[in-house]
Amino acid sequence: MQVIDADIVIVGAGGAGLRAAIAVAEADPSLHIALLSKVYPMRSHTCAAEGGAAGVVKANDSLEYHFNDTVSGGDWLTDQDAVDLFVNEITKELIQMEHWGCPWSREGSGHVAVRPFGGMKIMRTWYAADKTGFHMLHTLFQTSLKYPSIKRFDEYYTSDLIVDDGACHGCTAIEMRTGEMKLFRGKSVIVCTGGAGRIFPFTTNGAIKTGDGMAMAYRAGVPLKDMEFVQYHPTGLPGSGILLTEGCRGEGGYLLNKDNYRYLQDYDLGPATPTPVLKSMELGPRDRLSQAFWQESKKGNTVQGKWGDIVWLDMRHLGEKLINERLPLVRDLSISYVAADPVTDLVPVRPVVHYMMGGIHTDINAATPIAGLYSAGECACVSINGANRLGSNSLGELLVFGARAGRFAVEHAKTVKAPRDALVTAQAADAEGRIKALFKRSGGKQRVSQLKREMNLSLEEGCGIYRDEKSLRDTVAVIADVRARYRDVTLEDKSSVYNTDLYQTLELGAMIECAETVVHSALLRTESRGAHQRLDHVERDDVNFLKHSMAYYNPNGDPRIDYHEVVITKSQPAARVYGAAAGGQAA
Repeated sequence: MQVIDADIVIVGAGGAGLRAAIAVAEADPSLHIALLSKVYPMRSHTCAAEGGAAGVVKANDSLEYHFNDTVSGGDWLTDQDAVDLFVNEITKELIQMEHWGCPWSREGSGHVAVRPFGGMKIMRTWYAADKTGFHMLHTLFQTSLKYPSIKRFDEYYTSDLIVDDGACHGCTAIEMRTGEMKLFRGKSVIVCTGGAGRIFPFTTNGAIKTGDGMAMAYRAGVPLKDMEFVQYHPTGLPGSGILLTEGCRGEGGYLLNKDNYRYLQDYDLGPATPTPVLKSMELGPRDRLSQAFWQESKKGNTVQGKWGDIVWLDMRHLGEKLINERLPLVRDLSISYVAADPVTDLVPVRPVVHYMMGGIHTDINAATPIAGLYSAGECACVSINGANRLGSNSLGELLVFGARAGRFAVEHAKTVKAPRDALVTAQAADAEGRIKALFKRSGGKQRVSQLKREMNLSLEEGCGIYRDEKSLRDTVAVIADVRARYRDVTLEDKSSVYNTDLYQTLELGAMIECAETVVHSALLRTESRGAHQRLDHVERDDVNFLKHSMAYYNPNGDPRIDYHEVVITKSQPAARVYGAAAGGQAA
């Protein structure tokens, strides 16, 4: 097996991975950085983010406002030390992005433009039309090219972390174009591999978001935190799951039911403030909007479409000029995928799985409990998102904590002890052996596509917008059955070059492991909080569940679920009150 030595190994080359790599290169240009990605970096999922990144920049805003919006939006499950650090750092990161060339949209005066976003009581979301993630990823990628210390390994599938005596010393990865396993030895490892939304059948997430990094860290002994909190975005296109950014509503779009009625005025939606700067309804938080759709469906107020129940997104009153200027991608997507031009037509939408608040357990320095192992981006849980992420905080999160992961990985690399070579070699050989064993299997009747479909449907039906004990136990049983049958999957393609059969099989294994943590954590959290809504436990329970769930890997069965205290510094838990009860206005 070829051994590739680096000082810092970064797995994942999307926004968080690129920001981490740049931070390492800036902190110490002498360090060698290996940047691994299973896709070309510009195909990373950061490019799919449309809406924007939140950071205080206007005179009517403040760090305290951003802090309070984030903590209350997360239903007080956020770690407030992390939120405080985040809101203090993000604006500097966004300004740095501008200096690197990110084309933020502008006001007529030349100042940076901001738009409203759900759950934010003041306009603070920076944007680049409706292609913000695309432009941010381009900016980070082009900036990374300046640094000769960053060496990319594109189209490498990372399979396992190498851990010795409680410290991480590298990983194994398969070069897709040859099928050869490589051992990457490093003094620090940073995992930035994105979320696991593909465990659900209807999602905004691209096919690459299969939880690989989460599963690797999980198997290595790092707990996955708050995995039961899965965010539905209220405006996905039916059939494809393609996202229509929250910017549609931020710019003034309406959600209408079958009677062309703005039904959100009947629900408890943000913002929670006596004198709101922004009106509520469509600018309520994502969890509440998705739950309102579910309620409308139960009342028979949704529209039955080809792909199930939908409601209408009405942007016609915005006018062609504004839509072309600020929402050009939304217009193109709507015309291309549902044959509806938002300038003249109502656009069908429905809630769709979008983001995982949970992930690899880290502290505010992006460090995991394993020395030398760091994580940032959606695959990590720091936790600034708590039970419900506010839109436009995630693009900022990958900048702030990607940079911190890089800097603290450098500090660790300066003091790390050398691993035992024999143990590292043995672990790499074991990882390679598991891959070879897949090729040797024969006669298995289980197909990846069938197992994935069964897993997907069980999660959507039993662990979706609303859950209860029966639905969750049914899902637990299905996932356990899928896991058992997965052991009998046989590769149909025995070749080495770009063997998609192999990688889809490995990805399914990672998804099963992530799915187990989601459903078991949800089953044991007998309360309703944020994106986790129990029909049989409808109240929030701060006495027993103002704490993070921690799922630990068990190679012989179900994950072990433990709990970790939430960090509370200055905002004591209170009722998450929205709408008229808090002085909100229904427009």
